[in-house]
Amino acid sequence: MLLYQLSYRPKAGGIRTPVRHMESENRNTPARNSSDGSARSRGAAREFPSVTIRGGRPLRGGKTRGVNPFVNPHSTPEHRRVAEQHEILRVLVGSSVHGTAVDDQNDRDEMGICIEPAEYVCGLRTFEQYVHRTQPEGTRSGPGDVDLTIYGLRKWMRLATQGNPTVLLPLFVADKDIIVRTELGAELRALAPAILSRQAGERFKGYLQAQRDRLLGVRGGAHTNRPELVDVYGFDTKYAMHMVRLGVQGVELLETGRITLPMPEPWRTWLRELRVGGHTREEALDVAGEMEARLDALLSTSLLPPRPDLTAVDAWLVSAHQRAWAGGA
Repeated sequence: MLLYQLSYRPKAGGIRTPVRHMESENRNTPARNSSDGSARSRGAAREFPSVTIRGGRPLRGGKTRGVNPFVNPHSTPEHRRVAEQHEILRVLVGSSVHGTAVDDQNDRDEMGICIEPAEYVCGLRTFEQYVHRTQPEGTRSGPGDVDLTIYGLRKWMRLATQGNPTVLLPLFVADKDIIVRTELGAELRALAPAILSRQAGERFKGYLQAQRDRLLGVRGGAHTNRPELVDVYGFDTKYAMHMVRLGVQGVELLETGRITLPMPEPWRTWLRELRVGGHTREEALDVAGEMEARLDALLSTSLLPPRPDLTAVDAWLVSAHQRAWAGGA
């Protein structure tokens, strides 16, 4: 795979044209998201952070004169307009919804779903999601910050029918955590039985394993973006908390067809205790191992169907888009 670095070559008349420089990929370099918002050049000799693009996402390097930063393609005014004007559902997600927040230091996470206008489905333009962060991409959010993602309905449904744990949350949040809900949004939540399947168990298990790998330094090495937790507790307690939470919620989903939000006791208290060092890393790993084993067993015995009802899902998607475009919903 090749990486392309953008720079600018002067032409006659003072016009600068972009030039791509191919470089060999360093696979040990982690990809980061692009800067939130755009920067414009003023004058011919302004420095910008160098940007290397991998699959549409930038890798920040040192400073290079005349190189413009890559703008997040999902944060444009056009994406915002589409998302806000055609939104059918928006909910709170994150630790506060799970009931695992331990203080007032958490940011505010929101997820929404919108119906893509006809020109973004039938025409050449596409809309997958709108992303808004009060902090630049690659910078940790803090107290009072907002992280918002509004998916186009078709992309959200693809992820949901695959069982993505985060994307499934709008189906289960409590009414008090719903920010926007239209008639179509209510219909979407009622469609949960057709969306859910045992495939979600595989996804929950995979996400659990990913959090465990990060906790153990297997994935991403010993790096953590929360070194303050390691300094205090000896391990990243947030990785550990998410690891166990994913196991508990995955088991509940396969056993009952639902995810209780906020998490029921005693798990809610147990996870909050883990988050502040009340349980050891080894305890968390043991519990995660137990949950992983239960998920494995439930993949063949769960009351959920082996696959989602894609016929019902597809019929509703077509109907929802037609009604939205006709202005009837």
